[in-house]
Amino acid sequence: MIIGLTGSIASGKSTVSAMLKRKGFPIVDADEIARLVVEPGSPVLLDISRQFGADIIKEDGSLNREKLGGLIFGNAEEREKLNGIIHPAIRQEMLRQKDEWLSRGAQTVIMDIPLLFESKLQSFVDNIIVVSVSPEIQKERLIARNVLSQEEADARISSQLPMEIKEQGADAVLSNNGTEEETEKQLVEVLLEWQVSP
Repeated sequence: MIIGLTGSIASGKSTVSAMLKRKGFPIVDADEIARLVVEPGSPVLLDISRQFGADIIKEDGSLNREKLGGLIFGNAEEREKLNGIIHPAIRQEMLRQKDEWLSRGAQTVIMDIPLLFESKLQSFVDNIIVVSVSPEIQKERLIARNVLSQEEADARISSQLPMEIKEQGADAVLSNNGTEEETEKQLVEVLLEWQVSP
């Protein structure tokens, strides 16, 4: 079974991903892949520099994220161009890693995709786990973690799909308002119910 793991910013998805990893499940991590595809010398990075200018690459050959962020922030057209370069490469690598795990004999693969619904990648997975959190706790955790103002936290939260919409698209919802132990207990129940093992 291919399980999609998602949530919203500061919902605790990474915590659940770490729990699954400890239990021996192979993880295909979209965020990790997003960093991998723009490594120095990668075809994707060359495409980005052709599109946005050579000074988007630092002297050490790495992507100047701050400069790129400045170009696309608040500019939907430029952001679309960037996504058009990066997203296909990320998807291709995610599928390659998933297939590699399956060919090695994995029974279950976890695809950790923060923007699973926003990117419309439901077809990549069989079942979806959404890590959910109340808006109050989400905001509190985000401000503490990223040292943000109330306004900055609100802006980041509202840039993603509302939690209730994600919950509607889930096969299982883990409520992460309490302790890690409580969340893990819910996770174990879902895995037992779905009869999945690494």
